[in-house]
Parts: sequence; C-alpha cells; structure tokens
Amino acid sequence: MTTSTITTRWRTVDIVVASVIAVAFGVIFWAWNVVWSATEGAFAFFPPAQAAIYGIWLVPGVLGGLVIRKPGAALYCEFVAAVVSVLLGSQWGTIAIIQGLAQGVAAEAAFAAVRYRSFRLPVAVGSGLLAGLAAAVFDQIRYYSEFDVASFRVPVFLITVLSSAVVAGAGGWALTRSLAQTGVLDRFPAGRERTAV
Repeated sequence: MTTSTITTRWRTVDIVVASVIAVAFGVIFWAWNVVWSATEGAFAFFPPAQAAIYGIWLVPGVLGGLVIRKPGAALYCEFVAAVVSVLLGSQWGTIAIIQGLAQGVAAEAAFAAVRYRSFRLPVAVGSGLLAGLAAAVFDQIRYYSEFDVASFRVPVFLITVLSSAVVAGAGGWALTRSLAQTGVLDRFPAGRERTAV
C-alpha cells in the first residue's frame, strides 16, 4: 500500500465493524471472567500458570487494528470491549475500564510504530506483546504487589506477556485471515488480501 492510498478517515462501515468486534468481545470478556474464576483451582499447582489463558482479553485490540487499519482502531476495540464487559458485570469492577484503556493504547502502539503501513504477523504479535506488557504492568501494581517476586510476580508477568503475544497477537492475525477467507471482510484491505495469503 502506497502512502497516497493510506487514509486515516474512518468510514461508517469502519465504525460499525469496529463496534461489532468490540461488543462481541465484550461479551466474550464477560464469559472469560467466569472461566478465569472457575479455573483457579486447576492452576493450584502453580498459580502464575493461569496467565497462560490471559491473552483472550487482548484479542480485540489486535483484531481491530488488523481489520480496520486506521489510527485508533486497536484502542477503540479494546476499550469498548472492556466497557461492555463491565456493563455486563465484571468481578473486577470499573477498574477494568482503565485497564482496557491502557491495553488498547499499547496494542495501538505497534500499528502506530509502523505508521499503519504493515499488518503482517510480526506487527500483530508486537501489538499483542505490547498489550500484554501493559496488562502485566497494570496487574503487578493493582493486584500482585503483595506477592513474592521470584515465585509469583516474575513468572506471572512473563507468562502474561507470552500469552498475549501468542493468543492475542498470532491468534488475532490467524482470526483475521480466517475471516478474510469467508469474504466478510471484502470491504476492508484485510479482505481484499485473501487471495494473496
């Protein structure tokens, strides 16, 4: 894509699709909150390992950035998804909105770093990784400050970031490719690339 064809202006379809992604993932977040609580016992052998399933909470930022390809898309999708999950009832309360904002800004940063000109796997993984870093730092300050550094805080930090890079980053990229193959993204550059992928 050349510089002259890059547009930062959002179309109505961009707003609608970004909102659909955000609301759908807001519902998924709400359900994932339940899964998170229900699986705590399964990770009793090593509690930081639960962070392996963390990345789901960061998918909409990466997916929004890959599909919409406009400044603010990753931030919008992650933030609105967090708001929807809180409105549906989150055990973490309204603090999840602030965390969603931080994660959205971080997910957005990867796309901004390449000036919204590349939407390949490394950029998607970078977006997931940065969102995971934001999430991990937030959690360290908000939830884990009282825990032991070596046995809990360092492992949960690393596992959160890795999960985010793999699940949100690579997973968001794979989900975008899968959606493109169905034709539902034909109004977006991501959909028009399906024959090339």
